[in-house]
Amino acid sequence: MSERGLGEKTRFSDHTETISGADLRNMDMKKRVSLELRHRSPAEVQELVLDNCRSDEGKIEGITEEFSNLELLSLTNVGLTSVADIPKLDKLKKLELSDNRISGGLEVLAERLVNLTHLNLSGNKFKDLSTLEPLKKLPQLKSLDLFNCEVTNLGAYRDSIFTLLPQLTYLDG
Repeated sequence: MSERGLGEKTRFSDHTETISGADLRNMDMKKRVSLELRHRSPAEVQELVLDNCRSDEGKIEGITEEFSNLELLSLTNVGLTSVADIPKLDKLKKLELSDNRISGGLEVLAERLVNLTHLNLSGNKFKDLSTLEPLKKLPQLKSLDLFNCEVTNLGAYRDSIFTLLPQLTYLDG
């Protein structure tokens, strides 16, 4: 997916607008998904980067099962408190959720993202290992990032994570 430079003209809603970085940061998630489609169908999209947009009520919005070929989804710093609304995305391999306010509810990831290999949860509100237990049900998960989460302050943190998730190859980078 090509990155759009700040201020680049973008076709959107049958007219040409200039989109600035500030506009992208303040844009709500549904509108940002529409913008990122760029006249493609959701099934044509393999990577979707929605970093720094706004999530109403801390939920994932505008992303549906129609994104059937999505392999990378980035929702960094969007104000998420929950991943409950993430759709089933069988081809998704990499999920970026850093710098949000998520503290649990990861069961849905194991149910709906069965081929996930990379998960970035850094900068979220995970405090104890029990909140990470659902990740045991992701056998292909190879990389997990929990940098700047409270759980990393626990004694024997790394050993505990590798015991809980023996499928991991990389932890925190």
